[in-house]
Amino acid sequence: MPGKDSTNDQASNAKKGKATTSSQVVTADSVQAEEVPTIPLGPIQTLNSLQPEVTVHSVASTRSVSMPSPLVVQPSEYRRSLGEWLQIWWEGIRPSYLPLSILPLLLGSVLAWMQTITIKTPLGHFHFLHFLLALASIILLQIGAHLINDYYDYMHGIDTSNGLGPGGLIQQGLVKPANVLAVGLTALAFGTLGGIIVAMSGGLLVYVFGLVGLLCAYFYSATARSLSSLGLSELVSFLVFGPLITLGAYMIQTGHADRFVFVYSLPLGFLAAAVIHGNNMRDIESDAQAGKHTLASLVGLRLSRGIYLLLLIAAYVPLLVLAVPRHTLHLLLITLWTLPTLVVLITGILRTDTPAGLHQIMLQTIRLATYFTLLLAVALLITALWPVLPHIPAALPF
Repeated sequence: MPGKDSTNDQASNAKKGKATTSSQVVTADSVQAEEVPTIPLGPIQTLNSLQPEVTVHSVASTRSVSMPSPLVVQPSEYRRSLGEWLQIWWEGIRPSYLPLSILPLLLGSVLAWMQTITIKTPLGHFHFLHFLLALASIILLQIGAHLINDYYDYMHGIDTSNGLGPGGLIQQGLVKPANVLAVGLTALAFGTLGGIIVAMSGGLLVYVFGLVGLLCAYFYSATARSLSSLGLSELVSFLVFGPLITLGAYMIQTGHADRFVFVYSLPLGFLAAAVIHGNNMRDIESDAQAGKHTLASLVGLRLSRGIYLLLLIAAYVPLLVLAVPRHTLHLLLITLWTLPTLVVLITGILRTDTPAGLHQIMLQTIRLATYFTLLLAVALLITALWPVLPHIPAALPF
């Protein structure tokens, strides 16, 4: 049948076409190797011609070989200059604390001088050499106390990570601990020697004061049961930087003691105690970690603020008692010019709770004590010199 034959032919043709399609392979045209793109040799030769020629010279044939200086020079303890060492030790002795011992010595000397001012002797009598020797002795004793304090705090693990606390000679690795202790003991020895010499003009009681001061300077931080670790820092500071040095300075000039000198020494004692209490408030955390028991660490920061404020206010009470009644030294009231600084301290201590902020409060307290004492000394001198002012020109040596 014609239809059936045509159908069979189409099927056979489809099979042949499918077979023909599946058997075709696509091949790339053959390419000669010379027809592959390559980099021309001309530009490469041009680049090579631009490169500088490298020449090799013998080191022995050159006159000198110099190496460039390094950008960073490693510090070395043994290469520091004398000026750098002096700066390191100056910062290590903590000079900002030195007014605590200088101010009571100045006040006691002024109180002794004003007692000798009369119409016959309008310029009074003042042993300047005794004053200078006492000043040098007091400064050496305090420097020795600072260095010994740094040594024993380091040995007891106190203030090892506190950058605001000690002088930093040991903590920063600048000086070996043994050297710090040796210099501290040497300063104590020379301070004691000078104190023994100058105390000859003051009497036996001055030697007692000196011995007490020396023991406090050493045992303030020495041994595991130091005075500062027993919560006695404020009491020791009040006694030493208040009545002890003030009365000692007065007796060195006059040879005897007087009760009114003790009253004038009380404000300085309270201010010194406030400074040390502020120092302990700053170090509450580090002292607690090291097991050091100060008054601030025992009562906490909140109560410590109240104690600090009481110490500041107590410094003004004796002068108000002396200056407000009739027929008294009213010029003492010029110490009230420090009230703005007092207000700044009060507001600051109530708002500050960081070690850095408390450190600034402590430094401002030292500044307040300095202004207070200088104004007090000026008031005393004016009160003593005012009645004899007309007689002073006749008493001048020229």
